[in-house]
Amino acid sequence: MTSSGREDIRRNDVHDADLGLLIPVRYRHDWALFADWCAAADRSPIPASPDTLALFLGEHPAAAATQRRRLSAINTVHTDHGYPPPGRTETVRRHLDTTRASRLDRLGQLLLQRATELPTLGWPSGLFGRRDALLLVLAATGMSFTDITRLRRRDLRHDGNTLVATTQSGERFRLEPDLEIRCDPAAIYQRWAEIQAFLDQYPGTHLLRHHLTDPVDVVADPLDAEQARQPLLCPIDRWGHLPHAQPMTPQSVSTLVRAHLTGRAPVRKVLPVPRQNDVEARIESDIVLDPDYYDRGVNARRRDHEALADLTDVFDKIEHRADALLDELMAVLEGM
Repeated sequence: MTSSGREDIRRNDVHDADLGLLIPVRYRHDWALFADWCAAADRSPIPASPDTLALFLGEHPAAAATQRRRLSAINTVHTDHGYPPPGRTETVRRHLDTTRASRLDRLGQLLLQRATELPTLGWPSGLFGRRDALLLVLAATGMSFTDITRLRRRDLRHDGNTLVATTQSGERFRLEPDLEIRCDPAAIYQRWAEIQAFLDQYPGTHLLRHHLTDPVDVVADPLDAEQARQPLLCPIDRWGHLPHAQPMTPQSVSTLVRAHLTGRAPVRKVLPVPRQNDVEARIESDIVLDPDYYDRGVNARRRDHEALADLTDVFDKIEHRADALLDELMAVLEGM
């Protein structure tokens, strides 16, 4: 677009004196409706949170085309002024597409049911079970796989009995207990957070496998800055190692979710772990050397030195013979 074209569009923008914004003329009515509602509801119109936008759409029912136009207006004003568009979130999509919301609700129930069936103890089954259970709970919200992999340890918190997850875009998901299928997202998260807290204090898998076999209470200290930035969900190799700084990929999350839904998730066998009390340090008994031990060693080395003295000559003969064979072979090839 030419500079004159941009100037023509800018001249058609409407200035919002209260907020100091330039509003495209085609969106002035929809934006005014949203801004007035935000003022009455004591909410910020810009930057607006996804929860604010979803509440606005819920309190102003209209045809799907009208709601999409309002959404476009609010998203455009945000992007024009350097803010992320609040309408491109799962919360808002559910308000606009009830059919999709109903389908996701049914899928979410199935994911929550699968999460409750995963093991929480045993090595390494309990380790994989705790992580995958939290992964399925987060997927049940409709959160995108990319958003799940971008979550950090600081992005989940308790609000009473409710687990609250906040994505990088600011979208907030509240995961409440489901009494019908006996699924408690907060408890599922707490079991995985316990693993991470244990590894903060005792890095490595040796003690972790004992913890998953015979659990002990873990006192979790407040996260420091480095721990808070660590990925919430990380890959686990077949030996149970967890690279704290490496997040899972959206592809791996998608594969795991699909595997659990279809009943094809890998079955982790519980491996036996020896009890720590049964592991005793072996004490070597004192070894008394033969008085002639060193003399015999010196004599043996002297004997071997004399026996192998002509070994260099043998190797030289072998090398000369190999060179001769190579020359003969080259002569045969040249004569063919």
